[in-house]
Amino acid sequence: MVLYEYPFNESIRTMLRLEHLFDRLGRLLPRDEAVDHHYALATLFEIMDVSSRADLKSDVLKDLERQRTQFNSYRGNPAIAEDALDDVIRRIDHAFDGLNTLAGKAGQSLNSNEWLMSIRSRISIPGGTCEFDLPAYYAWQQLDPARRRADLNGWVGTMMPLAEALKLVLALLRDSGVPHKVMSQGGQYQQSLPAGRVYQLLRLRIDPSQQLVPEISGHRLMVLVRLMRQDAEGRLRPAGADASFELTLCT
Repeated sequence: MVLYEYPFNESIRTMLRLEHLFDRLGRLLPRDEAVDHHYALATLFEIMDVSSRADLKSDVLKDLERQRTQFNSYRGNPAIAEDALDDVIRRIDHAFDGLNTLAGKAGQSLNSNEWLMSIRSRISIPGGTCEFDLPAYYAWQQLDPARRRADLNGWVGTMMPLAEALKLVLALLRDSGVPHKVMSQGGQYQQSLPAGRVYQLLRLRIDPSQQLVPEISGHRLMVLVRLMRQDAEGRLRPAGADASFELTLCT
């Protein structure tokens, strides 16, 4: 099954983008080629750009505090396993403390590294990091892979409290939803949302053998899914066929 996710607000949209970037970074760091470490560094700069949003850190801390309050309210409930509850609250406390003790925005300390900032200023220019433009960066790329990786891990380490907090917030959010099977009619599916609940994330799983691509739109009162199919040139066209998929709404 192919999974698609649709955020209902800007805060979750930013968190998903950062999760995507941290995942890419995690795949690039263990590799040895200089070109992989170049793109790891480019990804780190992207994370710095996205995480520079003024209210991101406070949004994540508020989400963690809200989750902690909610889970604490379950204490004494005979249907809840106390050991599992204690473990979740411990993870929330750890993520909250780690992010809360981070001075300023995530990665802010890297802004004082002139060498890194010289690369950051040119990495978005096509071919802007050639050896004649940045000889010191070219020399770094010739170092032993383990040395480059150690440098990268040191720089990435300043972002890890944010990465760990985001991972936990999104995991708890995803666990809050209950998946159910639905059927589109003529390639479209529409669902009204109850006015008393605020959904933050929609998750959609669809069988790849159907060769359908969902276009998702929605707001606090309505969700619309249009099933599309790519033509020979890659453009999306309405499929116009009935199809089933799995839908999860997360609060």
